Amino acid sequence: MPVSIGVASLAQAETLVEVPDEVRELLDGFPEGSLTVILRAHETLDPRLGGDSVAIRVVAHPRAKRLLEATGPLTATSANRSGEAPASDCGEAARLLSANGDAIECVPGACPGERPSTLIVWYSVCDSTESRDIEVLREGVVSEREVRTWLKRMI
Repeated sequence: MPVSIGVASLAQAETLVEVPDEVRELLDGFPEGSLTVILRAHETLDPRLGGDSVAIRVVAHPRAKRLLEATGPLTATSANRSGEAPASDCGEAARLLSANGDAIECVPGACPGERPSTLIVWYSVCDSTESRDIEVLREGVVSEREVRTWLKRMI
């Protein structure tokens, strides 16, 4: 599965993807870090990042923001194998993600929150002929109902 890219700001995201005004409005309508939106890449990226359509999330945690401001965009994914529930404890995540049982170095501690970001593809932004609508690919912190209610208010 392609992984998302974490950014410190939408300005940083614009180095990789097109960020239309309606996406800015969507992200402004919900808590920072609660949504991940699939957007059209300026140039085709590695397929592991989605190729022409890339999932972008503006992070909320101050340390993560500082890291991304210093390094630039980084891959950002939940700590789980595809289809499994994400781990919130860093040590547990490292153990689960170890392919061969070897220890993986990690910073000890637990991540706040229990749900991942809500993953949205906005087809009109990605120029897909499938739909001129949005699709919630993964319901997380923000429910699909909340996203659709926001969308109806904006139309």
